[in-house]
Amino acid sequence: MVRSALSSKRRIGESPPGYAPFIPALSVVAASLLSALPIISVSGWYPDFAFLMLIAWRLLRSDLFPAWWAAPLGLVNDLFTGAPTGFSVALWCAAVLVLDLADRRTMWRDYWIEWVLAAVLIVVGQWFEWRVAAWGGADVPLVNMVPSLAISILLFPVVAWLVLRIDRWRLAQ
Repeated sequence: MVRSALSSKRRIGESPPGYAPFIPALSVVAASLLSALPIISVSGWYPDFAFLMLIAWRLLRSDLFPAWWAAPLGLVNDLFTGAPTGFSVALWCAAVLVLDLADRRTMWRDYWIEWVLAAVLIVVGQWFEWRVAAWGGADVPLVNMVPSLAISILLFPVVAWLVLRIDRWRLAQ
């Protein structure tokens, strides 16, 4: 144990580098860029990776992720995904506010509570996306949203694990 402490790059008590607080935002932007991959699908089965990453970061590190970051990150997501401008801004700000409220109201959270909370936010986000598409004139049956919804909810633990690994790497720098 002493040998591993002595062989570390950083000294004990030394803080992470100056760019470490920006890694969560950069990872959300990188997840937004996943929508630029050349995936062709008629039904739209792929989840909103950036929204999943935002929820996972906010659940993992509420102190590191200020609420106002949701607006510019949502705008970046709107620009990359082609969603109506302001959709992700409003949805992400509301999601972060709900997560802030959940932080203040709950005494403790475990894995299952966080997964249920993320699932509720994903369902609400997909439902709003469906409503905005309907208001825009798209005739999308709600049944077509089920595969994306199921994949998003089942993929959230993987995204949360990835966020945890990124956070450990960020703090080990």
